[in-house]
Amino acid sequence: MGKSLVIAVDFDGTVVEHKYPAIGKEMPFAFATLKKLQSKGHRLIMWTYRHGKTLDEAVEYCRQNGLEFYAINRSFPEEKFDPETASRKLDCDMFIDDRNVGGFLGWGEIYNIIHPEDGANMMERPEDKKKGLLGKLFGG
Repeated sequence: MGKSLVIAVDFDGTVVEHKYPAIGKEMPFAFATLKKLQSKGHRLIMWTYRHGKTLDEAVEYCRQNGLEFYAINRSFPEEKFDPETASRKLDCDMFIDDRNVGGFLGWGEIYNIIHPEDGANMMERPEDKKKGLLGKLFGG
């Protein structure tokens, strides 16, 4: 494995579809990819516009889907945010957000950028591995 990264992850439009203040449907492969990144030793920070009740709902939604973040809207769990003495910018290695230049790439592409050594088949379902090339291409 390469270097362990600290990765800030947006919620609305990235983990789930945009439905703020409600919680949208999961973006395809969001939780599977995020859990795989954690299993590789990366620390994930939820970095979102949400606060108060809507933030609590988002954190709980992730928990119910098996995802616990290292920190929420801060660089590390113990950080005390005081706007008079601290920057809102996170101390992390990368941001995953739907508002990147070029838009949201999709979770498979994001994973492959972070872990190219795993190949392009990280998101392949186990049943697809049994199929030949034509079966994979045409669903046979």
